[in-house]
Amino acid sequence: MVLKYGAVLTTAADATVGDSESSALLAGEAAPSVRQKEGHASMLSSVSNLSNTIIGSGMLTFPLAMASSGIIPGILTCVFSGCVGAFGLYLLSLSARYAPHRSSSFFAVAQLTFPQAAIFFDAAIAIKCFGVSISYLIIIKSLIPNVVESLYHDLTSPNTNPPAWALSGRNWITIIMFILVPLASFRRLDSLRYASYVVLFSVVYLLAIVITCYFNPLEGTTPAGDIRLIHFTPNFISTFPVQVFAFTCAQNLFPIFNELKTNSRQHMNIVIGTSIGSAIMVYEAIALFGYLTFGSKVGANIIAMYPSTSLFIAIGQLAIVVLIMFSYPLQVQPCRNCLDKIFHVGAPIKVSNSNDDDEIVDEDHAVADMSPLKHTLLTAAITGFGFLIAYFVDNLEMVLSFVGAIGSTTISFILPGLLFWKISRDDPSVSRALNRAALALAGYGCCVFVFCLGYNIYRIFNPLGISSH
Repeated sequence: MVLKYGAVLTTAADATVGDSESSALLAGEAAPSVRQKEGHASMLSSVSNLSNTIIGSGMLTFPLAMASSGIIPGILTCVFSGCVGAFGLYLLSLSARYAPHRSSSFFAVAQLTFPQAAIFFDAAIAIKCFGVSISYLIIIKSLIPNVVESLYHDLTSPNTNPPAWALSGRNWITIIMFILVPLASFRRLDSLRYASYVVLFSVVYLLAIVITCYFNPLEGTTPAGDIRLIHFTPNFISTFPVQVFAFTCAQNLFPIFNELKTNSRQHMNIVIGTSIGSAIMVYEAIALFGYLTFGSKVGANIIAMYPSTSLFIAIGQLAIVVLIMFSYPLQVQPCRNCLDKIFHVGAPIKVSNSNDDDEIVDEDHAVADMSPLKHTLLTAAITGFGFLIAYFVDNLEMVLSFVGAIGSTTISFILPGLLFWKISRDDPSVSRALNRAALALAGYGCCVFVFCLGYNIYRIFNPLGISSH
């Protein structure tokens, strides 16, 4: 029988299904009572932060993904990818209950399942999040000069040009880092809830652009190409992984579980279902209206397809910059936490009892809270090195495609499936069907891993003369 930790007992029903912490923490009448740390995040902030982690710059490519297969397959593959992503999050939320009280993480769960590989799991997650954070900075560097030029022409005389310094992406990411570093320094995801609200407004604005420009096309809009219900093209091979990785947010599932005020199974399911469901609706709307507007002529970046002479579109481009800016801290936070686990292997956590007389030390499952010095150093290292790479490098497409194929697949499918399969296979309260489904998810992740990695390798060698036939 595996002991369960981490759930907040809210009803008698929770106790019945084994979510009570008392049996795991007391483990006998002689054990002292423990003062547990409690969460303070609301359902709204949790949904906002998880949705913000999911919905990123990848949504701009969904119209192209639909164009590569047609309307019906495009809709179905998006729903399929979202459901598979939601199942992975559900398994992680169940696995989190086996970890110490509100101290769950990939490392903590791996210590209970594959302890020898725990440090490698966190290293993979840290690399993935670090790579994505760099891609955000590069996107900001490339977008802001265009936004400045569009706004300058729309708000002033069309014949005047903005100052040269304002058209330098390097200057802008240097300035913006003064905003991003403080945001990335917050310890808790709940502290970023207001930033997530701003991001969600940016998403709504992009939706307004795509829908409005379909019903009332702007002057100068590219005429639509062919529109098909079913029409698979070779580009489907490259756009399908975009849909798969567009729902990646597993790196922030554990912090949300730890911080949610009432993290019962029902409340976690609501957070996961609402976040994934919202992302599916946003992606489907952008894909459908974007594809109907441009047809087969749609490009990889839907916002770049509209005439930038319109102030309405220029503000939309600025909204995308804001979205990416406030998504950046949501990558730094899990990266920092994973690095902390790596550098703190074997360090115990101390929990004071209700009378503050004794301390209980759990050396097997948890690590000490990050010290202010270590928090500052790790934050400075992540943001500093990320800034330097983004400052000097303009194109990380190939490197980041490998990071996505390896990191996103691992944390979204392989790890959730493997960890839950291992931790629950001897637990009689878990159905065998769910346990086998978890193993199937890990197998699906391995297939996606091989497919995406093989395709990226093919992209490297094919330009050198290897025939595609």
